[in-house]
Amino acid sequence: MKKIILFVLFSSFLFGFGGAKFLMPNEAFIPHAKLNDKMQIEADIKIADGIYLYVDEVKFELANANGLEIVDIKKPKADKHDGDAVYLKSPKFLVTLKNDGKISQKKDIVFKISYQGCSTAGLCYEPNTKSYKFNIDTSKLSSDVKISTNDNVSQTDVIANTIKNGSIFLILATFLGFGLLLALTPCVFPMIPIISGVIISQGKGITTKKAFLLSVVYVLSMSAAYTMAGVMAGLFGSNIQSALQTPWVIYSFSGIFVALAFSMFGFYELKLPDALVAKVSSNSSHSGYMGVAIMGFLSALIVGPCVAAPLAGALVYIGQTGDALLGGMALFAMSIGMGLPLIVVGVSAGKFMPKPGAWMTMVSAIFGVLMLGVAIWMLERVVDEYVSMLLYAILGIGFSIYLGALEKGGHIFKKSVSIVLFAYSMALLMGVLGGSKSMARPLEFLKPQAVSSVIQNISQPTTFIKVTSIKELDELLEKNRGKKIMLDFYATWCTSCKELDEVTFHNPKVIEKLKEFVLIQADITANEKEQKELSKKYGVFGPPVVLFFDKDTKVVKSKTIVGFVEPDEFLRHLD
Repeated sequence: MKKIILFVLFSSFLFGFGGAKFLMPNEAFIPHAKLNDKMQIEADIKIADGIYLYVDEVKFELANANGLEIVDIKKPKADKHDGDAVYLKSPKFLVTLKNDGKISQKKDIVFKISYQGCSTAGLCYEPNTKSYKFNIDTSKLSSDVKISTNDNVSQTDVIANTIKNGSIFLILATFLGFGLLLALTPCVFPMIPIISGVIISQGKGITTKKAFLLSVVYVLSMSAAYTMAGVMAGLFGSNIQSALQTPWVIYSFSGIFVALAFSMFGFYELKLPDALVAKVSSNSSHSGYMGVAIMGFLSALIVGPCVAAPLAGALVYIGQTGDALLGGMALFAMSIGMGLPLIVVGVSAGKFMPKPGAWMTMVSAIFGVLMLGVAIWMLERVVDEYVSMLLYAILGIGFSIYLGALEKGGHIFKKSVSIVLFAYSMALLMGVLGGSKSMARPLEFLKPQAVSSVIQNISQPTTFIKVTSIKELDELLEKNRGKKIMLDFYATWCTSCKELDEVTFHNPKVIEKLKEFVLIQADITANEKEQKELSKKYGVFGPPVVLFFDKDTKVVKSKTIVGFVEPDEFLRHLD
């Protein structure tokens, strides 16, 4: 009796007389559930003002339901509160059931709702569970269960479902927007000096109109190639772009840029960016357009083989439905979005073409250097890091001397740029000789060994375990069953893969968080049969793609990452 009195007094103090007024649990949370005509359970939890629910603590369970199972839960969008995923407003849920075929009559079940939340005033309530009895008519359960597109699918699948369910104009507008966003990524940056160089190489007589037309031809050819490659990847599961990342293709295309660069330096005259089609174009009334079209087509396949969530979503849609027309239209719209800024760059290169003279020589030299930079950037995929650093150093030293770094006098801005470039290029050269592999920190080898080792421990992420086949991966997954596992699909020719590695995976906070995971890296650089089978098994159309496995070695689809993500976003994803 004394305990009851004490409890009543304590409760009165806590919920009525102790300063802030707290609600009783049955006032703070009012759950409810009912059965609709389709034998789906409509559940909701009404929450009072100043109360919130933890998303992870809201759970649904069936009891006494042998033969029936929950296959989908449509959830509202979560909110953020103190870094946690919560519901700040009363959430509603739609729970879909499935019959495994063993039940052909009505079935009595018990449906349980579990939940737990807190008050913004500072009180957290204990977990609670409410049960409801339903009589399920299994004959009304649909065999065609559509999975919702919120928390249990990846961003790629959400985009694929958008194509399935959206209007064609909305789809095209959305993918055009995706393309504009992708234009700001490193995938498109190398195309800027290419199209600028193409326009500049046409000579001093080029008009703004012709610069615009050449730019449009370049972008349309690029978009056509991107669309064709994407449709084929979606239909047949083969990535044309990956196939074109072989050494001989890279060497050949780099050679084209070197040839174009030397023509800009004045060693010879080359009207077209692709020497192989010079005769065809020079005899045509549309001189220059054929070469630009070929350059745009090849640039999409060789220079920018990046995969992002919108591209992967379109490929998933094509692969699942076989609808190459709508999927291809979405890809084409995205490619146009990626190319619009390139048209602006191309027109600018023609519009602001300087008059013949010293400025013309300087502009041609600058774009010649940019072309050589693109050639080296491409060679990075197939040569050792030391070789690419050495080539960058030689290019920088040569250009800085051309700008007058070692000469007396000169314009102060030009002089400053040339001296800084010369100093950095010399640092790169010293870094190569000292064994450094970092373009950002070429002189790191000069630091004392003890300090260097400490810095290395801070800045280097946990070592990835490399795999190149399904067999190797399966063995690792089985060996690490019961642990959290992250799998990174990587290739040396993938620009975004390197960005993900150098920016995100080297972030100190990310490094610390990744210690919770077993880190595996699927190296698909070779793009041979074993790597293709590995990619196909996990629905990967191209790197970078990051997958997460639960403790039962099953892929957590909702956590799949496609393309580059910043460290902060990656950390939120891990949380």
